[in-house]
Amino acid sequence: MLRIAVPNKGSLSGPAADMLHEAGYRQRRESKELRIVDPGNEVEFFYLRPRDIAIYVSSGRLDIGITGRDLLVDSGADAEEILPLGFARSTFRFAGKPGTASGTEDLKGRTIATSYEGIVARHLADSGVDASVVHLDGAVETAIELGVAEVIADVVETGTSLRNAGLEVFGEPIMKSEAIVIRRTGSDAEEPKVQQFLRRLQGVLVARTYVMMDYDCRVEQLEKAVALTPGLESPTVSPLHNEGWVAVRAMVPAKEAQRIMDDLYAIGARAILTTAIHACRL
Repeated sequence: MLRIAVPNKGSLSGPAADMLHEAGYRQRRESKELRIVDPGNEVEFFYLRPRDIAIYVSSGRLDIGITGRDLLVDSGADAEEILPLGFARSTFRFAGKPGTASGTEDLKGRTIATSYEGIVARHLADSGVDASVVHLDGAVETAIELGVAEVIADVVETGTSLRNAGLEVFGEPIMKSEAIVIRRTGSDAEEPKVQQFLRRLQGVLVARTYVMMDYDCRVEQLEKAVALTPGLESPTVSPLHNEGWVAVRAMVPAKEAQRIMDDLYAIGARAILTTAIHACRL
């Protein structure tokens, strides 16, 4: 039975549970449940603190887990990313008082406050910069005002809270994070149960990204229509009862569906429909 770690709370928890549900897996009904078994899919889920998941997976006690890329790197655990999941995205940046620094190279000898000591230490080491890192559990913006540090490193979304504290970001992003699936470094990448799990999640990602488009068009306009809707491999084309007309079906990117429908209508296509894709395998 495949043993999988899932975030039990925070910004990763809800979206992870939704994705697993869409992939056909049973999920817990109450937040108090810390472990459930899905016998039909031969999977056992363990609901753990997001920061601990990489440690459990690296120990070999659990086969795979869902966590954040930031949490994996910060943990220093012997685990690796095998699939990005596209939610809970965040960007880590340095910030300080205006004029403090312009890039990572200016941080030599400085003191940096952060909740993600592992990420910052690794970035500094990769950049060849010797600086002191102070670990704080939250509200790092106040560290500069109180004299604990000269620079902070934190998640930056809109930058509003930093500006309110009189700070500005500088340099290139330290890292960009999102939810990911991880496994123990060096574990069997081709293990059938793991591959099946990954295929299901990949199917959810594709289903969320694409819609199915159906339309009718005249034969003489088919090449133009196919150029607009090439599909993943090629569209399905079927003759209609009315001579000279064909029905076309293809997957198209959801974010471009309205534009494609306009373009198809402009070349004479009619009965243009889009439908959601609930599951797929490619």
